[in-house]
Amino acid sequence: MALSDKDRIFTNLYGTQPWNLAAARMRGDWDGTAAIMAKGRDWVVEEMKQSGLRGRGGAGFPTGLKWSFMPKERPADGRPVYLVVNSDESEPGTCKDRDILRHDPHKLIEGCLIAGMAMGATAGYIYYRGEYFNEGNILQAAIDEAYDAGLLGKNAAGSGYDFDLYSHRGAGAYICGEETALIESLEGKKGMPRLKPPFPAAVGLYGCPTTVNNVETIAVVPTILRRGAGWFAGIGRPKNSGTKIFCLQGHVNKPCNVEAEMSIPLRELIDRYAGGVRGGWDNLLAVIPGGSSTPMIPKSVCDDVLMDFDALREHKTGLGTAGVIVMDKSTDLIKAIQRLSAFYKHESCGQCTPCREGMGWVNRVMMRMVEGRAEIDEIDVLEQVTRQIEGHTICALADGGVWPVQGLIRHFRPMMEERIAAYKAAHFPMAAE
Repeated sequence: MALSDKDRIFTNLYGTQPWNLAAARMRGDWDGTAAIMAKGRDWVVEEMKQSGLRGRGGAGFPTGLKWSFMPKERPADGRPVYLVVNSDESEPGTCKDRDILRHDPHKLIEGCLIAGMAMGATAGYIYYRGEYFNEGNILQAAIDEAYDAGLLGKNAAGSGYDFDLYSHRGAGAYICGEETALIESLEGKKGMPRLKPPFPAAVGLYGCPTTVNNVETIAVVPTILRRGAGWFAGIGRPKNSGTKIFCLQGHVNKPCNVEAEMSIPLRELIDRYAGGVRGGWDNLLAVIPGGSSTPMIPKSVCDDVLMDFDALREHKTGLGTAGVIVMDKSTDLIKAIQRLSAFYKHESCGQCTPCREGMGWVNRVMMRMVEGRAEIDEIDVLEQVTRQIEGHTICALADGGVWPVQGLIRHFRPMMEERIAAYKAAHFPMAAE
């Protein structure tokens, strides 16, 4: 059963109405914000826990639990507390936060105020991707509107709470999507991940307690609190609740972003909202379900798999950012994964040796695999090296860089072996005999 329109949070996802404050208020934004905040930070955090909302930026960590890590009292030394919103969105296949910024920015701004209050933050920073120039302009204009209307700043929205909000344009680095690298970049330094601990909740932006959340995560907060945690938790499966924006692209008839219920079957998602696979479902070869860093799954898995965190984990992949990349039988899967390897090699910050050296090595081997200019045994060596890279770096960029290769080997090893055999038959016919 499809998600009802009345249960959709992002009612202007396609920009059919203006993004401005007046239109946002007509859609229900900023309605009773002060009353929600008057219930106190403990109530807000508990409601978020009960809603089951999990981070929409890729990791899927429970949002209310993350907020609860923030100090209950303002640091004794007078340090401020910060909320940072991650809109770097550089994951290939992902373009959901972009639509929120340009069509529904006031949902995000109101969410920042409420979330900021819930964790005792005095200010918030929205760090957006360098390429999102127009979206950044709209975001800043919406922030200016909110200040002019008394919704931000002193006594924000008449709540008695003081909260300032700033937008910050990044410089187009994928690594800055990692929360500590984003913090480093915000501080004016090179975006490179920090060792943990300490975690940002203890030592974050400018050495102060900080929580970093994704745009979509923060933007859904006001609606959840207005409609109740039970409403949100009632959509989807337990521990995989609520609505989610899916980015449907690739070999589908109608690429689109769509807000749908969590745990929707992948096939239904593609058929209902993207017009089905180009050439029909039987023409499907594989799907990358959660943005480029999640391992692909073959058609046999796509037939029945549900689109949520736990169901996809059972198939050794993940929901990630829900950037669904559909590939039909015309796709050269080996070439596609090699292209992703080149991307992660390029975006490595170079801090960790396994990533700096390993991703270059993986890409070089994948380039030979594309041609078939390799040995069958090298497939095992490639898989082994990805395991040596995975989990041995400060941040998860290297993990995301090798998981697509692991998915290729796991599900399409025969294709790789055939490519190698065809190369040998064409270039060394005597050896093939």
